Amino acid sequence: MAQNYSAQAERARARAAREYEREVARQAKEAKQDYFESRLQEVASLNEELDERIFALENILVARVNQPLKVEFKKMLAEREYPTLSLGQLDRALTKPQMWRPDQPSWLIGWLPWVAAGYRKRFDEARKRFAQEEVDYTRNEEARQLAIAEKRSEHARMVAELKAAENERLSEVKKWMADLEQGVPDVTQELFERVQNESFQHLPEGFKGAGKLAYVTESKQLVVEFDLPEFDGAIPDVKAYKYVKASDTIAETARPEAQRKALYTSVVAQMVIRVLHEMFSVDYYGQVGSIVVNGFVDTIDRGSGRRIRPCLVTVRTTREIFDSLHLSEVDPVACLRTLNAALSKSPAELAPVRPILEFNMVDPRFIEERDVISTLDQRANLMDLTPSDFESLITNLFEKMGLETKLTQASRDGGVDCVAYDPRPIFGGKVVIQAKRYKNTVGVSAVRDLFGTMQNEGASKGILVTTSGYGKAAFDFANNKPIELLSGSNLLFLLEQHAGIEAKIVMPDDWKDPVADF
Repeated sequence: MAQNYSAQAERARARAAREYEREVARQAKEAKQDYFESRLQEVASLNEELDERIFALENILVARVNQPLKVEFKKMLAEREYPTLSLGQLDRALTKPQMWRPDQPSWLIGWLPWVAAGYRKRFDEARKRFAQEEVDYTRNEEARQLAIAEKRSEHARMVAELKAAENERLSEVKKWMADLEQGVPDVTQELFERVQNESFQHLPEGFKGAGKLAYVTESKQLVVEFDLPEFDGAIPDVKAYKYVKASDTIAETARPEAQRKALYTSVVAQMVIRVLHEMFSVDYYGQVGSIVVNGFVDTIDRGSGRRIRPCLVTVRTTREIFDSLHLSEVDPVACLRTLNAALSKSPAELAPVRPILEFNMVDPRFIEERDVISTLDQRANLMDLTPSDFESLITNLFEKMGLETKLTQASRDGGVDCVAYDPRPIFGGKVVIQAKRYKNTVGVSAVRDLFGTMQNEGASKGILVTTSGYGKAAFDFANNKPIELLSGSNLLFLLEQHAGIEAKIVMPDDWKDPVADF
């Protein structure tokens, strides 16, 4: 019996050991499977993030078209709600005291002297308590009413202050809207700056979100400059992630370089069109006739190690042309060709293009020093020069810029007509230059006259310079022609950069343009 018992116990221990080993093996297998699935989930998350990033880059333009930026004027004009008065415990009325009368003794025993004395004593005590309670009630009620009055007065003062502040805010909003409608330069620019800053908050990973803009009233032109992302920082070099079980690692599949470059080119094109869309969308009062957009990338030249800032795209377009586009259906790169934009032949390799309009040629009054009172400085006023001095100034300027100028005659409208020669081979040739000291916007007829003079002279290029600005029709006519239109702000910049002359343009009160040109 002892031997049988020992054998059974041994078999039981062996079964328990096998069951334990199987349980350990099962748990190890489950843990291994759980780890494997966690790694697969990690890879799936990486691929999902990668796909979302690529999707965001491919839909920079569409995302904005589907959800355009808006200025909610109705919400801005909606008066705020004011807090209601809350009295709390003060709103609870106090309980008015009631006289308590002790029970009268039965008439059977009420005639007993000690019973009557006891009743009168209790009655007197009750009456005294009631009198004191009435005093306390009156005092407490007066205090409550005083506290309520103070609360009401405090609430009325607070609401009055809030209403005064709200009325001031509404007044400022209405004035801001009126200034927008009238095209006040600073206010108009402020609107576009708000839009630009808001847009920067919704850019994909890799974008710096930086830029600047200026609104030029003379030509009703908005000039926008913004930073594009660097190629390597914006475009993922990974196409997909995969888990390698044998080595317990996550492997990367490289994204083809041609695919990355094509996506970067698309991003550059989308960003320019997006900026145009945003700016035109909030021009509610038609203060902008045309928009110039330049896209730069701030990066390092891998060959020299120096920081460079090439322009990768530049475009000028009008509302009429832009409004004819169906942005949800366009191919961004093809759309830029439609807009006659200059797009880098290889943005990823930082091949630059020449900006249509340099930002620092825009009138500084509308950039950082818009409040500078030019009449208080000592710079020469171009409007005070004699006609001959103005002619000499223009000819000397273009000589400093490398042209061989020859003054032909003083123009009939008080400006300058001269023929110049660009001595450079291939790019050089005959250039017709006309300059007009105008107060009013230069119209299209002046540009047509310049083009006609170019054809008569056999010139390869025409340059029109004015102390004012140009209208939409002038830019439209000059588009795709070898004509360069330089406004007053451009002239001031060129004089400082090439001739070392710091000048200003201040119109005399009695100034009249020699020839009306609208």
